[in-house]
Amino acid sequence: MIAVTNVYCVGRNYKKHAEELGNDVPTEPMIFLKPSHAVCAMDDEVVELPRDRGEIHYEAELVLRIGRAYTPGIRVEEIAASIALGIDFTLRDVQSKIKAKGHPWTAAKGFRNSAPLTGEIEFPEMGMLEEAWFSLRKNGETVQRGSIRNMIFDLQTLIDYIGEHYGLGEGDLIYTGTPEGVGPAVPGDVLELYWNEEKWGGCTVG
Repeated sequence: MIAVTNVYCVGRNYKKHAEELGNDVPTEPMIFLKPSHAVCAMDDEVVELPRDRGEIHYEAELVLRIGRAYTPGIRVEEIAASIALGIDFTLRDVQSKIKAKGHPWTAAKGFRNSAPLTGEIEFPEMGMLEEAWFSLRKNGETVQRGSIRNMIFDLQTLIDYIGEHYGLGEGDLIYTGTPEGVGPAVPGDVLELYWNEEKWGGCTVG
């Protein structure tokens, strides 16, 4: 696994996903953090997740790895070293309870192994990236399919927002948001992430 410093995650960055959960569509990027300990490899092995805290949902995402420090005006192509695919696992029952109380999302989003990550490729040309699709297959069935073309806030907007508000540096990850189709994962489920028709990584829920 690559060395990870900060793990930034973008909430509600696809309109249909916000709508499927009954959430308002944000007017500016919604950013939250996961601990670096949440990241684990999607290498077709078992990923152990909590079994005693209610329903767990998968959320497939395009992930950027940052290769240099943010400076105002820097372009995505200059700061992003590579892309990967990942899952933002969410304790949905826990999230519903803490949202109702106005509490931070850490308990629902930041648990160990909640951010599995595939292998990476060098950051591609933007045109190629915009034409591509990523998807999640659960037990062989495609349940999520997304493209950065459908993001509410594009990659450049996310880079600028996070860089200006929080800072960005080498080793940081950005989970850029999930398309519609999220749902529960239970022990024994096999989850696989695809870039177009190429499998980039998978895991079995433990």
